[in-house]
Amino acid sequence: MRLAQIENVKEGSILGKTLYDGEGRTLLARGVVLKQSTIERIKDLNIYTIYIDDEYSKDIIVEDVIKPEIRRNAIKMVRNTFYNINKYNNKENYTGRNLYKESEEDFKSIYYIATEIIDEILSQKNVMLGLVDIKSFDDYTYQHSVNVAVISLIIGIKLKFHKYELFDLCVGALLHDIGKVFIPNEILNKESKLTEEENKILQQHTVKGYEYLRGLYEISVPARIIALQHHERIGGQGYPEGRAGDKISTLSKIVAVADVYDAMTSDKVYERAVAPNDAVEYIMANSGNRFEHRVVQAFVKSVIPYPEGTIVNLSNGEIGLVVKIYENLTLRPDVKLIYSEDSNRINETIKLIEENSIVIEGIAKDVPEKEKN
Repeated sequence: MRLAQIENVKEGSILGKTLYDGEGRTLLARGVVLKQSTIERIKDLNIYTIYIDDEYSKDIIVEDVIKPEIRRNAIKMVRNTFYNINKYNNKENYTGRNLYKESEEDFKSIYYIATEIIDEILSQKNVMLGLVDIKSFDDYTYQHSVNVAVISLIIGIKLKFHKYELFDLCVGALLHDIGKVFIPNEILNKESKLTEEENKILQQHTVKGYEYLRGLYEISVPARIIALQHHERIGGQGYPEGRAGDKISTLSKIVAVADVYDAMTSDKVYERAVAPNDAVEYIMANSGNRFEHRVVQAFVKSVIPYPEGTIVNLSNGEIGLVVKIYENLTLRPDVKLIYSEDSNRINETIKLIEENSIVIEGIAKDVPEKEKN
């Protein structure tokens, strides 16, 4: 299967990955043949990218780094935690301690799912992120929180963190946006870019989240600080305090990279997602300026910019399908040609680790109809 922009999906393609709604219920099951009416229905759901099986990618399998049921359970637990805090926060005479007592089971669930995610990822060898998660707009914050936790853990493992550090990292990442519970819904759900004043209010989620978590002794200090510092940047450009360099915790620096990557590769009502390779390039370009170089190095080794099944433009004018990835050489995969001026080269596999004169120039939107084999 491969990731495709919805406007480039052709009638007759097969859905490669099940689509779920905000409650984890199946909207469209994997294997459904996509009619034009179905494609229009997906557009109406504000889903702009999907995985498909087509003539090029039908034999490509792209696996998630955690089991689908673990991901769905994690999203559900994060959603319940946010929902209950919001519910009790709207009651009068509730302190942080009262809120925690009401939500104690929710936080136990967060600890449980954090342990489950860590164990799942640690059970795999040389785990890398090559699957983009398709988010539902009404559940974006919760899906984003789980994605950030998974990406952060993969980076932490690359940095050889101990398991107790990974636990703090995972819990903090799952709860990094908890302060959004205290931000007005009209700002969180606005379907256009925020004004400068609205942005200032939104930025308060870092402080509000930390202040809430600070009253919960069961959550470690390193995990709490992530809520406060995940928007800080090492050059001092971030918020809420404009901290720089070593004044930002290491765990927060990791979550900052994971947060930006997942946000950039996610569709929003007012902004389309960028391709994984473009998000990786942005983070690499800001290494040492906004993001810590050591964290960026680990991130680049953890994320596949051109996952298997991606159709790419090559610098020699040909178009190919990525069919094999090499660890630590993710920009030099094996590519099977699906378009070339020389028809004899169609279906030939190029090993970019051996062809130094050819590079990937970006993701191809589609293969020209008249040139298809």
